[in-house]
Amino acid sequence: MVLTVFDWITIAIFFGITFAIGLYFARRERTSRDYFLAGNRAGWFAVGSSIFAANIGSEHFIGLAGSGAASGLAVGAYEWAAVFCLFVLGWVFLPYYLKSKVFTMPEYLERRFNPQCRFFLTIISLFAYIFTKISVTLFAGAILLKVVIGWPPLVSAVLLVIATGIYTILGGLSAVIYTNMIQAIVLIGGSIILTLIGLDRV
Repeated sequence: MVLTVFDWITIAIFFGITFAIGLYFARRERTSRDYFLAGNRAGWFAVGSSIFAANIGSEHFIGLAGSGAASGLAVGAYEWAAVFCLFVLGWVFLPYYLKSKVFTMPEYLERRFNPQCRFFLTIISLFAYIFTKISVTLFAGAILLKVVIGWPPLVSAVLLVIATGIYTILGGLSAVIYTNMIQAIVLIGGSIILTLIGLDRV
């Protein structure tokens, strides 16, 4: 696949906006609460979009789409089941978390039980995210960049980690929320366009 000048300009604008958001919030963060909790100022749309983008990524568009084409729509059952889990989380568990004024699950377990529970959940969560979420996302992103741009998968994965790390470290949670919001809009808009084009060419 050969990218046109317009394609490169679009990619450059997207990454430019992403890094600009990181730099903008890096200048605004004044306290650790601003950095780690976005100062409790993020609106519902930004938070909801960020949650969506954090859960739906390239592994869905590439991995699940490929699995669905090969095995059928049954591969989407996990995502449908997750809808009910999210409703239970929001209506049943979240009120308790808000009432106790905790910000993470490990923090809640420390208050409810002991520091050892917090430590073990932190370690388990880190390993789970690294080996089931981050690794798959990087692999899918690397495959996409290999097909679109022709970069080697290892180089693509390393560059993705560096780019994500830069704006996350600079801007904290605020940068993550608002870059995810932009990515959510791109994901939804792109998927709608892709669906229409695909149906038109079937």
